[in-house]
Amino acid sequence: MRGSIFSSILRAVLAMAAIPLLLSGCGGNSGQPVQHGAPEVGVIVLKTAPVTLTTELSGRTAPLLIAEVRPQVDGIVLKRLFTEGSDVKADSPLYQIDPDIYQARVNSAKAALEKARANVETAKPRMARYKHMVATRAAGQQDYDDAVAAYKQAEADVSIAIAELDNTRIQLQRTKVLAPISGRIGTSSVTQGALVTAGQARPLAVIQQLDPIYVDVTRSSAEMLRLKRELAESGLRKAGERQAKVRLLMEDGSVYEHEGVLQFSDVTVNPSTGSITLRAIFPNPAHDLLPGMYVRTVLETARHENALLVPQEGLNHDSSGTAYVLVVKSDNSVEQRRVATLRAVGHDWVISSGIEPGERVIIEGAQRVRFIPGAPAPKVTPKVVEAKPGAAS
Repeated sequence: MRGSIFSSILRAVLAMAAIPLLLSGCGGNSGQPVQHGAPEVGVIVLKTAPVTLTTELSGRTAPLLIAEVRPQVDGIVLKRLFTEGSDVKADSPLYQIDPDIYQARVNSAKAALEKARANVETAKPRMARYKHMVATRAAGQQDYDDAVAAYKQAEADVSIAIAELDNTRIQLQRTKVLAPISGRIGTSSVTQGALVTAGQARPLAVIQQLDPIYVDVTRSSAEMLRLKRELAESGLRKAGERQAKVRLLMEDGSVYEHEGVLQFSDVTVNPSTGSITLRAIFPNPAHDLLPGMYVRTVLETARHENALLVPQEGLNHDSSGTAYVLVVKSDNSVEQRRVATLRAVGHDWVISSGIEPGERVIIEGAQRVRFIPGAPAPKVTPKVVEAKPGAAS
């Protein structure tokens, strides 16, 4: 009987000792690894979309036309006939130079013309008389020839007098200095009473046509070669070498309301800077753009009709700098896929090769994916999410 009681006590002690082990086996020890399912990641399904590729360049504005106003006759300035900084029309009067001396020359030329015409009136009948006298042998042939020469000389004197009168009238007209073009006129370099001379080096004023207005920008020859290579390799379609659209960013960062077009590109490379000049033309009805302003242009260089866009958060780089994306295959396993990028467009990257439309790329939760050498590809639970809105046009 004592043996039976002892056996019962021993079984009870062993049962109590086993309780902590059972509890630890039920998860009481937090240091043991816990098994989980495939991690959830956010993916996007790649689609093609048309994308306009742009290049931002800095430049300066330049007037469409510029004219330096200079006097064409000598004299004293009597009046200034415009307001500095105002808009003037072509052929509108700007200055009045003292016309008195030129008016006197016109009067003298008129008198010389009248005298020459009077000589013609005298020489013509004299020639006719000698012609009759030669026919009746009352005068010699030499006398008649002299009368004909005198008549022709008188007619020539009339032509000379007419030309001189026209010249003096032109000089008189030029005492009123007119605007050669329409545009905005700057400050006057002379005042009333100043002496000016024909063809002087210093202009009286400068007129600049501001509507439309040019914007001159430069780009490196290396960048031009890169663009041509991209066009050849990626199937890009040129937006137009002479009519490409250009947008303008003002100095304060605001977007200019009017859109311009590319006019031409310089055919030579500047040897000192290695750059090529591009010129765009913009409407400027309110004269918001003034000559010499610093601006930034957004030039539409080409268009990709079927571009594959991957958000920036979906593109990774390995230690060697090679770009890759994480692609979720049909069995939800993850593949690290190398890709070739064309360029960044806003928030996205344009991919030229390495992936295809319809494939799923991880853009959220990529840090949860672990690749173990020699182990099968990790699997995930994909969830389609929307990419952040990009700035691509």
